[in-house]
Amino acid sequence: MTEIDFFDIVQGQAAAFLLVLTRMSGIFLISPFFGSLNIPVQIRTVTALAMTLIIFPVIVRETVVTAPETILMFGGTVVQELFIGWLIGFIAYIAFAAINMSGKIMDMQVGFSVANVMDPTSGQQAPLIGSFLYNLSVIYLLIVNGHHMILAGLVESFRRVPLDGLVWNEALTSFIGDITAGVLMTGMKIAMPVTFAILITNVGMGILARTMPQMNIFVVGIPLHLTIGMFMLAMLLPFYVIFLDSLFSDMYAHISTAVRLIAP
Repeated sequence: MTEIDFFDIVQGQAAAFLLVLTRMSGIFLISPFFGSLNIPVQIRTVTALAMTLIIFPVIVRETVVTAPETILMFGGTVVQELFIGWLIGFIAYIAFAAINMSGKIMDMQVGFSVANVMDPTSGQQAPLIGSFLYNLSVIYLLIVNGHHMILAGLVESFRRVPLDGLVWNEALTSFIGDITAGVLMTGMKIAMPVTFAILITNVGMGILARTMPQMNIFVVGIPLHLTIGMFMLAMLLPFYVIFLDSLFSDMYAHISTAVRLIAP
C-alpha cells in the first residue's frame, strides 16, 4: 500500500483554490462591512468561500496557476496571499479610522468624551458622534456600491499580482506610513467646522464671564456646547456626504497604488 502524500493531494488546482480563498479571506479580517465583528464568523467564511468559487474560474482562465513545490513554500505563499488581502482591507479601514478620529475630536469639543458606546462592528468603545458618523459612512458605502469597488480591487490584484507573485517594495512601507499618518489630518478636516464653532462659543462665553461675573458660566456652557455642536453637525451632514465621495475615491486610488507597488 503506497503512502499518500498530503501535498500531492492539494497541489495543482486544489492548492490554487486554497490560495485564492486565502487572499479573499484577507479582506474579511479588517475591511469595513466585510470585516465587521457583528457578522458571525460562519457567515463571513461562507461568503468568502462563495466569492472564491465565483472568481476562481476567471483567474484560472486568465493566468497560469502553478502550485508551490513543497509544504514549506506553500505555507509561505499562504502568508503572502493573506497579506495581500489584508492590505486591501487595511487601506479601506484607514478611511473609516479617520471618521472615528473626527468623531473623537468632536466629542471632546462638544462634551460627549465621557460617554462612549459599544461599537458592534469593531467590538470596542466608540465615541457617540464617531459611532454615528461611522455607521452613516458604512450605509453610504453600501448605497454607492463601494463594497463592490473593494471586491473589484481584490480581483484586480489577481491580474497584477499572480499567486505566489508578491514582490516586496520598500516604497510600500512609506506609502502605508503616509496614509496612516493622514488619518489625523483627515479627521481634523472633518471635525474642523464643529471645533471652530465651539472655539467661537468659548471666546464668547469668556467675554460674557468678564462682563457678567455673577453668571455661572459652567452651568450655561455645557448645554450651550451641546446645542451648538448638534446644530453644526446637522448643518454639516449634506456636505459630509459630499466629503465621503472624495474620501472613497481616495480609498480606491490607494488600493490601486498599493497593488501596483507589490506587483512583480
